[in-house]
Amino acid sequence: MADNDQRVHVETDQARAGSTPGVGRYVLGASLVLIIVIFAALLLF
Repeated sequence: MADNDQRVHVETDQARAGSTPGVGRYVLGASLVLIIVIFAALLLF
């Protein structure tokens, strides 16, 4: 255990303990396109 006066340096990968594949970017893009299509369909019909 580290003392309160010492800084702990941990690499980013170890601190996060996970991966970020970027899937959220594709989900948000697909959702945006889907909402625009739905709103356009509601507006036209």
